[in-house]
Amino acid sequence: MTVGALPSREQALSLLHEWVENPNLRKHCYAVEAVMRASARAYGEDEERWGLTGLIHDFDWERHPDAERHPMQGVEVLRAAGWPEDICRAILGHATYTGVPRDTRMAQALFACDELCGFLVACALVTPGKTLEQVEVTSVRKKMKRADFARNVNRDDIVAGAAELGVDLDQHIAFTLDAMRAVRAELGL
Repeated sequence: MTVGALPSREQALSLLHEWVENPNLRKHCYAVEAVMRASARAYGEDEERWGLTGLIHDFDWERHPDAERHPMQGVEVLRAAGWPEDICRAILGHATYTGVPRDTRMAQALFACDELCGFLVACALVTPGKTLEQVEVTSVRKKMKRADFARNVNRDDIVAGAAELGVDLDQHIAFTLDAMRAVRAELGL
């Protein structure tokens, strides 16, 4: 791949599958990709670039599952492979502890949808049909207040993500749900 050139989705999937064995982490990456593609369409941006950013954002999590290494070491791999710098910076910015500012709309969108995608999957899994179709914004908001529900999901990041994008939280939840529903078969929900 030429340095700074946008890889193909097939190349990104190959990297993701090489590094990620856990099917749920793969599905998380597919969900974030879908939301990033929908966000790019909504903002009139490059859907392929944004989608690939979402698809690959957590590719190194299984090998580097801690704040000392993720996503910094993964981004080193991406840079060595010639991935575009704006994608690398957005991936670094999705982890608040890296100190990399989310100074592009793409970086803000990635941060805004990452934790929310995980939370919405948790919400879907407790519906009677275990489906995104049965998830409603009001129930998501109620579950966000419950510390015992999906305790690994950072609610502050969800709220801050919507605020950074300058969108209403309920509208952001609904938008993210709709984007994820478009790939519900791939997500198994």
